[in-house]
Amino acid sequence: MTPLRVFPAVLALAASSLFALPPVAGAQEQPAGGKTAETVPEIPQEKPAPYDGRLERLSEVLGAVHYLRNLCLEKKEDGWRRSMEELIAAEARDEPQRRARLTAAFNRGYRSFASVYTSCTQPAIVAEGRYRNEGATLASEIAARFGN
Repeated sequence: MTPLRVFPAVLALAASSLFALPPVAGAQEQPAGGKTAETVPEIPQEKPAPYDGRLERLSEVLGAVHYLRNLCLEKKEDGWRRSMEELIAAEARDEPQRRARLTAAFNRGYRSFASVYTSCTQPAIVAEGRYRNEGATLASEIAARFGN
């Protein structure tokens, strides 16, 4: 079992979930002549977890909140980005494709607001609050449904 750890800074929820183990290699046949053929090590295929879609959305929300909070606060904070780093470390440490998807989702959330808001406005403040609420809901749902 691999721990499922979701860190949306406010909740810091932890749960666990099952992941598929890498495939077991079958017996190798010997080629004619009795010599064994050199084998190329198999790269384990990443199997998506049933909550990956929600996890990617949570990553996107974290990126958006990171941008919006720093846009509207006098003193910059780095907690949301650190939460994303912890999430990636917990969920995709040895899975480069999954790590790339989560990172891309975070960056997409960040850039989606960076392209719209260049200064703190009332709509930016409202959006930040809504995204924080969505992130808290996603984290709770993931932990409740897929955690232990």
